[in-house]
Amino acid sequence: MSLTSSPADAAAFEVWIADTLRPRAAEKLIRAETFGRAMDGVRLLPDVLERQANQKEFNLPIWEYLAIAASDERIRNGRHRLRSHRTLFNRIEQAFGVEPEVVAAIWGLETGYGVVKGEVPVLSALATLAFRGRRAAFFEDELIAALRLVQLGDATPETLTGSWAGAVGHGQFMPSSMLEFGVDFDGDGKIDLSGDDPTDALASIANYLKKHGWRQGQPWGFEVRLPEGFDHARSGLDQPLPSPDWAGMGLSTVTGDPVPDYGPASVLQPAGAGGVALMALRNFHVLTRYNRAVAYALGIGHLADRLGGGRPFVAAWPVGARELGSGDISEAQFLLSRAGFDTMGIDGMIGPNTTRAVRAYQVARGMVADGYVGPLLLDRLREERG
Repeated sequence: MSLTSSPADAAAFEVWIADTLRPRAAEKLIRAETFGRAMDGVRLLPDVLERQANQKEFNLPIWEYLAIAASDERIRNGRHRLRSHRTLFNRIEQAFGVEPEVVAAIWGLETGYGVVKGEVPVLSALATLAFRGRRAAFFEDELIAALRLVQLGDATPETLTGSWAGAVGHGQFMPSSMLEFGVDFDGDGKIDLSGDDPTDALASIANYLKKHGWRQGQPWGFEVRLPEGFDHARSGLDQPLPSPDWAGMGLSTVTGDPVPDYGPASVLQPAGAGGVALMALRNFHVLTRYNRAVAYALGIGHLADRLGGGRPFVAAWPVGARELGSGDISEAQFLLSRAGFDTMGIDGMIGPNTTRAVRAYQVARGMVADGYVGPLLLDRLREERG
């Protein structure tokens, strides 16, 4: 159920700003003048909470999300941007060691290559999420960072517009990332992540990836073929092994070649044992630092591959399988925890704790232990509940 902007909600919001947020901001050295100027006019945005509850990367089947992320139109537009900004992308790669296709993929998935940067007032969005959203502490920290941008003169309340989640500019940087990773790459004395010229924004994306450990010349991952009898309980981002170990188990690329040695790698089955199997490498984890959703990182990686001339995935997805929404996932988390397989929280999102709990449950029940939260798992949990 979405939050309505009733007078009571609005009043509670104002009390929270005055009695809770203001002293916390002061503790973080936000001056009273800055706070008053920036928060004047900030209002509760119920639609923001609705958007948070319906994020595509958490609520669409992975095959549908990837079809959107790497659509023909997005690939076509991305290749055009790579050609038209080739000199800039080459300069960025030389400076930061991040391939142009990867930077362009983030640009394309975040804002359609700068077309849709968002018009939501960021301070109001962040205040709403800090007041009554999921991950409230995270959004409060981002709100403080936005106030610091205002205090430093790097932004004004009027120019801080962006997405419902408080992200700004071509690369949809959160305020803390603007402070830490923003780059003045055109040398004009200011960091402009939202203007028509994407120079600073694209360089900042590359800087973000570099600072989080991007390895130039290595892929984010690649599709693999699993050998007959593969132990699916070995899959999951939390279970990396050296690449030669996977090769020794019989894993190969989709062309039949031995798995190349790119260091530690994990087998990822985003739709369970019945779908595409991938080998996720170090750079995949770097992409999850940009957005923690596994689907998002897959979308960026796959779009980057397609921009560079790569082909679609070879294996089939289980298209037509019943879809699980966030409510179904929350139910599965509750039932797993009640059965003794603790998911460490019930939030309707699939993270490593939920994957580990699912895998342990599947092993205990003699199921294929792929860690996948799908209809078969939920039906089994419901049957046990009685």
